[in-house]
Parts: sequence; C-alpha cells; structure tokens
Amino acid sequence: MRYLFSVQIIFILLQFILLVTMSKVSTYLKESYEELMHKVTWPTWSELQQSTAIVLVSTVIITAIVWLMDAASSSVLKFIYSLFK
Repeated sequence: MRYLFSVQIIFILLQFILLVTMSKVSTYLKESYEELMHKVTWPTWSELQQSTAIVLVSTVIITAIVWLMDAASSSVLKFIYSLFK
C-alpha cells in the first residue's frame, strides 16, 4: 500500500512537470510564430541576391588566400626538410 502511494505521488509530480513544461513550450512556439510573421523584416529578392553574391565572392577570395598560404608553407617546409637529408 505504501509503495503504491509513492508511485502515485511520483506519477502526479511527473504529470505536473510535464504540464508546466509543455505550457512553456507551447507559449514559446506561439510567441516565436508571432515574431516570425509580424516583427521580422525579410530581405527583398534583390537584397537577397546581393548578399548571396557577396558571400560567394568572399568565400572564393578567402579560399584562394588559404590555398596560397598552404602552398607557400608547403614549399618552405619541403625546402627546410631537404636541408636535413
């Protein structure tokens, strides 16, 4: 009997915790939806294309710089290693 009472209390506490948590999650989702639909300023199509072009060009430039640094360091290390052969 005592064991059954303990299990019931634990079950009731878990239900309460779940109810409170789900309420918070529900509130979060509702508020997020409202903000997304009514408060967020979305870019225009031309702004989106311009931003994408900037990101692509920047990515190519940074990739080229990293490749050049890698090639240069590789050449320097090969030269240094050749001195000790």
